Amino acid sequence: MASTPAKTKPTPSTDAAAASFRSEHQRDVVNRLKRIEGQVRGLIDMVESGRSCEDVAQQMSAARKAMDKAFYRMMACSVMEAVAVSDSEEQTIREVERSTRILEKYA
Repeated sequence: MASTPAKTKPTPSTDAAAASFRSEHQRDVVNRLKRIEGQVRGLIDMVESGRSCEDVAQQMSAARKAMDKAFYRMMACSVMEAVAVSDSEEQTIREVERSTRILEKYA
């Protein structure tokens, strides 16, 4: 039975690519969270101004969905980063399993 060759240790260029990837995703997640922050402020204004419960519920649903999308983007970054910087296939599997447990716990 042939064994699968182990992944080689990440090089400075793969580390740089992973850092760049992470930086892009951090900006994406932060931008999403800032939009959600605006949505939540709008919700507070809606409640304080006496808007209907249905209107508020609709906007709460939109904010909740936006938060879910931000969460999944952040988790996708976590998985991609784990794959990019792992020293071996075994470590990659462990990191992906770790991300899966986080998804199971918080999603």
